[in-house]
Amino acid sequence: MGGGFARGIAHLGVLKVLEEEKIPISFVAGTSVGALIGAIYCSGGSVADMEKIASRVRFRDFARWTLSRYGFASNQRMMGFLNSILKVKTFEEMRIPLAVTATDFATGGGVVFHSGSLVDPVRASCAYPGMFLPVNIRGRLLVDGMLAHPVPTRPVRDMGADRVLAVHLRGRWGNSGIPRHLFDVIGQCFAIAQENSYTLWRPWADLVLEPDVNSFKYDDFEQACEMIAAGESAMRAALPEVRKWLVAPAEVAPPENRSLASKLGFSKAQPAETD
Repeated sequence: MGGGFARGIAHLGVLKVLEEEKIPISFVAGTSVGALIGAIYCSGGSVADMEKIASRVRFRDFARWTLSRYGFASNQRMMGFLNSILKVKTFEEMRIPLAVTATDFATGGGVVFHSGSLVDPVRASCAYPGMFLPVNIRGRLLVDGMLAHPVPTRPVRDMGADRVLAVHLRGRWGNSGIPRHLFDVIGQCFAIAQENSYTLWRPWADLVLEPDVNSFKYDDFEQACEMIAAGESAMRAALPEVRKWLVAPAEVAPPENRSLASKLGFSKAQPAETD
């Protein structure tokens, strides 16, 4: 599940349809808001409960404006938010194995968390550069996972997944070409970079969903119902293809994208650093 700030609420619609259709989920990997939703879901949170939370959550619930040379807001409030919602507090207790991605600010390398406490890795994965302060974990400054893993297809493949469904929240940062403030400038630049990194993660996915969230702003939390519906619509359209996976195992019908990854040299790439 990729990043997208408030647009990430669309992930709930995808999960809702998978549950209703009784399509099993063996592994989850999340970046940024995808990590946040993945942590809640994999810890045992129900989609119904998450929909209720999404309908009332706002920026102030997990962020606090601050004065720092490293960013304009701290996401320390996310600690209380997560601790009040998560059913378990460590990766080892998850009902579904989860990978949370972040980016090492010093090296630019990807970091993938699979063990230990959940809260700080999720905070790091959501630490959008320029907006949120970096998160210090064991002496390393970490920022948003989208810089290293815009959509974490490689990490979930490394976990052992034979079939990978990727949710890419394509969209502009704002709804117009004219920035309103500094965040619009930073956000649109990262949106452009994310689109240009498509070939870095696409080869590891068997199928990519792109819910229609382009009309929503990055902070449109009040439009939760509409974004959930967008996720549902995209997932329902993809159901015929996903159902084929349950009939034909990946070993029998290897995905074309694996051969593409090999041609591009991704099969020889070193995996991200893990924790």
